[in-house]
Amino acid sequence: MEPCEGTGYDLIIREVPEGSKVLDLGCGDGVLLQKLREIKHAVPHGVEISEAGVWQCVEKGLYCYQGDIDEGLADYRDNSFDYAILNQTLQITKRPAYVLQELMRISKNAIVSFPNFGHHGTRFQLLLKGRMPKNVLLPYEWHETPNIHLLTIQDFQTFCVQNHYPVKKKLHFSLSSKGASKSVRFMPNLFAQYGFFILDGESYTDSLQHSSLSLQEKVD
Repeated sequence: MEPCEGTGYDLIIREVPEGSKVLDLGCGDGVLLQKLREIKHAVPHGVEISEAGVWQCVEKGLYCYQGDIDEGLADYRDNSFDYAILNQTLQITKRPAYVLQELMRISKNAIVSFPNFGHHGTRFQLLLKGRMPKNVLLPYEWHETPNIHLLTIQDFQTFCVQNHYPVKKKLHFSLSSKGASKSVRFMPNLFAQYGFFILDGESYTDSLQHSSLSLQEKVD
């Protein structure tokens, strides 16, 4: 796949169908949303905590709401979007479980991508140097990193099972020297630099509503 500015952007653009209504949580400067609009004619929306990021989105002609995704997404109804995206943001959130729950609620499909702390390069740095890794996946020193909830691909898979989040697709990848995403199918928890999941938010929300109705019938 051809390189595309931003980690995982090429995969996201490939997976989002033409004309989809899309929400990018932690959208930054809006480059991904801009590309989805240009290439896939998507209807783009963004949520960004920084004022600078919001203004950059506005300058691109994008709708962007300034807010903290850790505080929830109560303004959005269930299944409001065809796709909601959490790209390289999960590990930065203060309340990842809550953010993921909201992500599943508001979207028919949820794309979640994150740096894989189980990658062999990270493991070797910890083993051989005995220090927090600093590499292309984790470029910050321990005392200045925004990454407060590091996880592995296996961690996320287990989390999805425990929370009954249906996984539609897994596209774990590493970056080539030119910045393109290269699929990793063999032992991805060890060899993939990034985890990439597409979750079925619509099925999850429907199952919750069905369970709620069943419970109400029993009460009645």
